[in-house]
Amino acid sequence: MLNILRQRHALLSHNAQRWLHTSQSRPGYIVLVPEIGEEGPTEGLLKADGLPAFSDITIEMCLGAIGQQAAGVEKVVKSLEQDIQSGKGPLDSSNIFADLDAVTGPLETTWGVAKALYLGNSTLIPTKSYMNIHERARNARAAKFCNKIVYQALTKQKESGDRDDQRLRQKFLLEGKLNGLALDKNAQDGLKQLLTQLGRERSSFKNKVNMAVHSFGHVINDFQLVRDFPPTLLEATARDSNQALQGPWKITLQPQIVEGFLKYCPDRLQRWNVWRANAIKASQQQDKSLENSTHLEKIRGLRKRQANLLGYSSYAEMSMQTKMVGSVDNLKQIFAKLLKFAGPAQSVELEELQKFANASNAGGANQYQLDAYDVSYWGRKQLAAESSLHENKLSEFFPLPRVLSGVFGLSEKLFNIRIVEHTQAEVWHPAVKFYHVFDNDATSSSEPVGGFYVDCYSKEHKFGRNNGWMVGIRNSNKSANLTPLCALIFNFTEPTEPQKPPLLSYDDLQMLFKTFGTGLQHLLTQAKYSDLAGLSNIEWDASQVSGYVMSNFLDNPTILQSLSGHYENGEPIDAALASKMRLFKTKLAGYNLCKELYAADLDIELHRSESFWLDTVRKLWPVYHCMPLDKKDAHPCSMTDIFAGDWAAAQFSHLYSKLIAADISSSFINQRNIDDYAAVGKRYKETFLSSGGSLPTAEVFRRFQGRDPSVEALLKSLEIYEPSQTTENN
Repeated sequence: MLNILRQRHALLSHNAQRWLHTSQSRPGYIVLVPEIGEEGPTEGLLKADGLPAFSDITIEMCLGAIGQQAAGVEKVVKSLEQDIQSGKGPLDSSNIFADLDAVTGPLETTWGVAKALYLGNSTLIPTKSYMNIHERARNARAAKFCNKIVYQALTKQKESGDRDDQRLRQKFLLEGKLNGLALDKNAQDGLKQLLTQLGRERSSFKNKVNMAVHSFGHVINDFQLVRDFPPTLLEATARDSNQALQGPWKITLQPQIVEGFLKYCPDRLQRWNVWRANAIKASQQQDKSLENSTHLEKIRGLRKRQANLLGYSSYAEMSMQTKMVGSVDNLKQIFAKLLKFAGPAQSVELEELQKFANASNAGGANQYQLDAYDVSYWGRKQLAAESSLHENKLSEFFPLPRVLSGVFGLSEKLFNIRIVEHTQAEVWHPAVKFYHVFDNDATSSSEPVGGFYVDCYSKEHKFGRNNGWMVGIRNSNKSANLTPLCALIFNFTEPTEPQKPPLLSYDDLQMLFKTFGTGLQHLLTQAKYSDLAGLSNIEWDASQVSGYVMSNFLDNPTILQSLSGHYENGEPIDAALASKMRLFKTKLAGYNLCKELYAADLDIELHRSESFWLDTVRKLWPVYHCMPLDKKDAHPCSMTDIFAGDWAAAQFSHLYSKLIAADISSSFINQRNIDDYAAVGKRYKETFLSSGGSLPTAEVFRRFQGRDPSVEALLKSLEIYEPSQTTENN
């Protein structure tokens, strides 16, 4: 079977060099298939040039292909298991990894295609069908990494082969250990039962949060309360999104709507009402039938038992096995160093904001002591009043086509690559574009090293914080002779006027750069195996580093100017105004960093301490917050990312990625001018972008920077670093 696969991929590669297959775009059709079988059509997903045939792909194709490809992976694993048990020759891990890579490549491609279609427009791949594909692919992956016979054979083998072989062996061993393969039969059965119970509790937690979110609906009829809302927030809350200015507007407890409402609503009582409902959701304070306190404590207890079974003192300690930071002690030291600067900065920021609010409410009757539900509103007003930073006006300088061209040009200059549109590639929507990436440093710079799709107007999740996704359609897979493909999917608002392009806010710019930076790491990888390529096998707390490095270039006003051009006349943004845009990042930076630190530390302590969750909250809150904790606040009861999702004892990862990225970005900042960035870009490309998960990120960082990471760069980027405060051992 493996020989057939290799011959097929070699033939595809050979044909791709002879001709570029093109076809007329044809309307596809959708066939709903309820279950995945092991038989079904697998041809037709890819064209002769190796790109997906999106015009013809159907649900039936994806379901049939994933079933057959998953069965192929499981068959190879079973054959490998039999060879080991029969003692057929010595175990050669290099051959094993190459064979598994070759058979996994097609499955990962089908999985990636389905994911891109699902996020691009779920009418093409509905949620139920996608979840069938997702689960089948995950089960096949588990067959590869969670086979006890293979695990035991690898534990007995001495480290051999090259760096990538050794790194992949370590991955197999760690995944095996964390999945209980080192346990005896009774302990494995106990772990399985425990995880089943944990799954039920997590599901209950998530369902109750969803019901709590939808049980609240605050209707507004007065346009004056929504007059400052940005268009996307108006559309998300209006009864008729096509007539967003007419109302009424319904405020729900969806996180992005709460966040927007608190930032733009001028009425304090209205803000308090929504903030309080959000703070008590899924607790006894809202509705006893929806309380999550019991589930939260059960989840904590089950996770502790899980960690203990696997040989760890706490779930937090177990989590550190897949994190760059290494240990809870190291993480706590970083928290303390950051808090040393963020705490005092927060106090000064809130004092200044209080003065501004008082001055704006001159007359005395409307003056009040600021609370948590006031900060984002008055912070926005202060930026507009003192720095003339009006988000809707600034966006006029950043039309989407201009920004995309700018980010491509910047990347070409920094990393010596070429990005070329391929207009004949089949796509899932006429507005989607495909680009080849050529590496000028490669041996054959005339052959693309990868490619990416850009979908700017995804129909799904039109209003949300996570409005940008890098979908890995296919990893680099040298064993299967596959180059990487990905899709960059955004949900920017489509233009309503023919002459007016989509205009990007500062948050949109950040998301676009961050998503593209992540895509570059996927595309420029040099790792030998698919399971080490791009973002595969990168520690959780380093997985967002490349994205943040790219978004940090927006701190440079010269780069902002180069991206800009007013949509009416093409005039770049004024240099002084471009310099002020950094205030979007640095305004209330101490306050915001303290909030991040609190959430990260709370997550760790809830997965390390045995104290009741509310006692842990009351202990940590005053450490990080100037404002008092509301007596009814029960925010942990709705923390779905931690208690229902995959971020348990990992919430800090977002902040840690920012810290590492800021340190990397400091090397660019230290150059005399932007023309000198390319030398640093080359070093960054040869370390972070090329290594993927073939090396521990700490080692990659040392190769790039020549030392271990420091907190100083992040503090400086937020403009809260005070040299007078000691930072030993940073």
